[in-house]
Amino acid sequence: MTDGDQAGSSGHTLPVWVTAAAVAAVRQLRGEPFQPEETLELLRPAGRERLPVEQAALLGNGDALAISRCDPGPGLDLTRGLAVWVRAGWGARNGDAGGPIRLRAGAGVGRQATDGAICISAFARELLEANLLPLLPPDRGVTLEVTLPEGQALAQRTSLAAFGVVDGLALIGTGARVQASASPDRLGQALEELQQRAAAPGGCRELVLVVGENGLDLAPQVGLAPGLLLKTGNWIGPLLAAAAEAGVERLLLWGYHGKLLKLAGGIFHTHHHLADGRAEVLTALAALEGLEQRALERLFAAPTVDAALRDLASSDPVLEGRLRRRIVGAIEARSAAYIQRCTGRRLEPGVALFDRSRRLWAVGPRGASWLPEVAP
Repeated sequence: MTDGDQAGSSGHTLPVWVTAAAVAAVRQLRGEPFQPEETLELLRPAGRERLPVEQAALLGNGDALAISRCDPGPGLDLTRGLAVWVRAGWGARNGDAGGPIRLRAGAGVGRQATDGAICISAFARELLEANLLPLLPPDRGVTLEVTLPEGQALAQRTSLAAFGVVDGLALIGTGARVQASASPDRLGQALEELQQRAAAPGGCRELVLVVGENGLDLAPQVGLAPGLLLKTGNWIGPLLAAAAEAGVERLLLWGYHGKLLKLAGGIFHTHHHLADGRAEVLTALAALEGLEQRALERLFAAPTVDAALRDLASSDPVLEGRLRRRIVGAIEARSAAYIQRCTGRRLEPGVALFDRSRRLWAVGPRGASWLPEVAP
């Protein structure tokens, strides 16, 4: 919704609601009266939109507190109605290496298990900077403490722990608008973007299909060019076929091993509401590597793919290493066969997978050409 339209826009990601509360809190520090709406400069897509803020006020110590409430729009989203508290306080403009805007994780906000740092995406930081820097006096910076009162309980219903995020919800996202990964609209958006790339001068010869926000965040860190990335959501099969038909000559699948494992079993829509089969696929591939029955039963009964693989790595690291290679090889083979069956075209995707620690876990034979510097 553009500036000037009716307020109360919905369908925004968590970083947008954090930014709305942060802006309201900083306005209190500036001595401005509370307004029940804040006009934000949004990114990806760019535009100005008005968003509601429930309350903002100065605190006794001179800090300010503002509260917004998440509205992710239609569809299933556990952040619906989530209260977002942002406490703001003035500080030195360049008081430390954190720059003029310093972030702290309050209760319910996810932290990286490795170093305790707040888990926030580059997009969320950019959004805060775009909206807050114009409000800061030349000689002042601001410290923001974000609290999500229900964040820790809600995080237990997500897979964040599988990516090394603890204590709450991550402030991640790559755009202002919510894009439901299982929605047909999400598939339509991805197909439209693919067609636009194919129609551009030079076409779309190389493409990286990325599953999930974590994949988008990690891809540049392992050397994958941002301009080649296309988020798939759970609609992997149709996008594989569309890539072949669009003239893609070199393709990589990049995602979490516990998600893309399904492709090794021929499951090309990966939302768990439609199909799972991960335990069955993992157990079958382990059996082909020669794992004994008792160990197979333990593998099958594990609560998660990651837990199963960690247990196997502890008991038989050599076989676990062979299983990694078999998994990525099976995904590459099944994906190429799917494309051939659906389109009649020959396109052989490579595969690269990361684990719960957000580290590269395995790279397939064809995927190795994409990541020669880091492939294990």
